[in-house]
Parts: sequence; structure tokens; C-alpha cells
Amino acid sequence: MSAKIIDKLGLITLSHQKIAMVRSHNKHLFYIPGGKREEGETDEQALCREIEEELTLQLDINSICFYGEFIGLADGKQDGTQVRIRCYFADYQGLPKPAAEIAELAWFDTRDLSHCSTTAITILSKLKQDGKIE
Repeated sequence: MSAKIIDKLGLITLSHQKIAMVRSHNKHLFYIPGGKREEGETDEQALCREIEEELTLQLDINSICFYGEFIGLADGKQDGTQVRIRCYFADYQGLPKPAAEIAELAWFDTRDLSHCSTTAITILSKLKQDGKIE
């Protein structure tokens, strides 16, 4: 039997060479904002819905641009479950603020890796390699 894979979408929001990261209520580690798609949703539809729920932002669907797909161990799962997150850049209206299950939003760079989920560490490392964050 193969390990379960959680399919997620994530938004990469950069400001001053840092990335917006979120932490859910009752969790300790931060991760890329976004979430799971609902049945029949495209990546863009799921990303828009999740970001509106989590950060109260309306994404410009025409600006959504694929960055990369990352796979890592799912936070808090002991059974080898993995998360596959397809990350995108997008323009939006407003300022990101935590909503729904999000307890906290913070701006991170690679000096903050100890506060991140394993998959988020992989994403931040790639962003640094690409010169997008410190």
C-alpha cells in the first residue's frame, strides 16, 4: 500500500524579500497559505477560494502564475502521509489578514526555517535559491 498524498494549492506572496506564511489554530508550525481543492475545482478556482477564506484576499485569476510543485511529509501525520503542494504567484486586492482556521500570519525568510513545516522549508529554500527571498 502506498502512502497517502494530500493534494494542496499554495500562494506565494512576497514583500521585502520575505514570504507570507500562516499558522493554523492549535498548530505550532507555519506553512504556505492555501489548501485542498474541492471536487471538480481547477487549481486556480481552489487557490482563489482558499486564499479568500484564509487571508480575505481576492486574487486576480488572470494573474495566477505557476511557480512549482513540492512534495514533503505532512505536518502532524505519523503514518508517512505526504503533502503535494502546487505553488503559484498571483496579484490580489487588499492586505492579507488571518481568517477562518488561520491563527497567525507572519513574514518569513530562510532565517525562520525552524518555525516552518518540512514542505515549507523546501519551498523557502527554492525561493532563496531563485533570489526571491533572503
